[in-house]
Amino acid sequence: MELETLLLSRIQFAANISFHILFPTITIALGWVLLFFKLRYNRTGEERWMEAYRFWVKIFALSFAMGVVSGITMSFQFGTNWPGFMEKVGNIAGPLLAYEIMTAFFLEAVFLGIMLFGFSRVPNWVHTLATFLVAFGTMMSAFWIIVLNSWMHTPQGFEMIDGVAHATDWSAIIFNPSMPYRFTHMVLASFLTVSFLIAGVSAFRWLIGGRTEGVRVAMKTAIIAAAVLIPVQILVGDMHGLNTKEYQPAKVAAMEGNWETSTGVPLVLFAIPDEEARENRFEIGIPKLASFILTHDWNGEVKGLNEFVTEDGEVLHPRVSPVFWSFRVMVGTGLLMLLVSWSATYMIMRRKRGVEGLPQPMLYALIGMSFSGWLATLAGWYTTEIGRQPWLVQGVMTTKEAVADVPAPLVLSTLIAYLLVYAGLLLAYIFVIFYLARKTARGESIGTTIAPSPAAVPKAMPAE
Repeated sequence: MELETLLLSRIQFAANISFHILFPTITIALGWVLLFFKLRYNRTGEERWMEAYRFWVKIFALSFAMGVVSGITMSFQFGTNWPGFMEKVGNIAGPLLAYEIMTAFFLEAVFLGIMLFGFSRVPNWVHTLATFLVAFGTMMSAFWIIVLNSWMHTPQGFEMIDGVAHATDWSAIIFNPSMPYRFTHMVLASFLTVSFLIAGVSAFRWLIGGRTEGVRVAMKTAIIAAAVLIPVQILVGDMHGLNTKEYQPAKVAAMEGNWETSTGVPLVLFAIPDEEARENRFEIGIPKLASFILTHDWNGEVKGLNEFVTEDGEVLHPRVSPVFWSFRVMVGTGLLMLLVSWSATYMIMRRKRGVEGLPQPMLYALIGMSFSGWLATLAGWYTTEIGRQPWLVQGVMTTKEAVADVPAPLVLSTLIAYLLVYAGLLLAYIFVIFYLARKTARGESIGTTIAPSPAAVPKAMPAE
């Protein structure tokens, strides 16, 4: 019963956080994209930038609302499913979550109304400031959550007294060894998610006849942003991997499907990990490449999974198959992003016709990639979180120690309810995005909450 409760509770929390993370992944970057649109409008006075702003601010509001609701549901589980977590490390986790609410959520909630409804009711600079503060609030929200999550992976700045963690150095807690890499990686993932979402939805609007200047400028901006950011993300991902190798070598071993500690380790492209036999079946690899990537030395030593099994047979590494495959889904999706964004940018620049130079197959490819950022983010998140097992706080507390003593059938019933509700909400969210896209493509109004008034329009300046 205990094992069933633990497994079901883990699945339930994974389902909740998987659903929740989709929406902050959009709002973190979309707020800054909206600020860019607004600043370009202020600079040039061109209506196309406000047209892009008016459409995408509605997607931001929808995403923000979904993120808030799903976040509240997720936070309840600290008490219902994982009471041991707060009992042991609540002195650290509690304040970090409180900082997120005080410095981020309140900021977003206060200025979101001005951002959505105040364009024709407040001076233009106030509306621009509100957009900046909302974007800053979403970034601060991500910062504090990543701080807590990173501390759970690389805990520092605390001491254990009577089995309870007490903070001794908040700067060490906040700026723990993996936080800079994890935060940068997440922010870039958000910008890539938003870039492909804007590019894909704009391509959809373009194909069905919504060939306005606002659609044109939004699509071009998103494609070029994706092309620039994906190589940066690959570089940051490599740096993050080296940091993980230093502090969580068992996770890296599972990601690579590497069982034995050795030198000149091959990069496994495909394999079926067999945990009972502790080996890979049908392995296809590139000789020495894993050693080169992880150590920058073709003959560098890389620890294997067998290093993390105690003499009495206790396994202290994660399940290999989920980590192994989720990592490859993340990398594969990233390479596909690179191919599509660079190809589209090349077509735009080479043909010198802007997005009108994109052939129909490329437009369909962009539509197909609309939610590719979600896929990459979830795969990366699973790699990170499953890869930490069996630890909930690395080296401090196992997941098993934190789970509540709740009957497994009760956990299962709530899990099923969550899954049904989340599936319905996710389908509705995607439907609404494309419903709004169709309406604007037909020239129908989707609201006039931020329609410009003469007093709000800045003095036009020469277009660049």
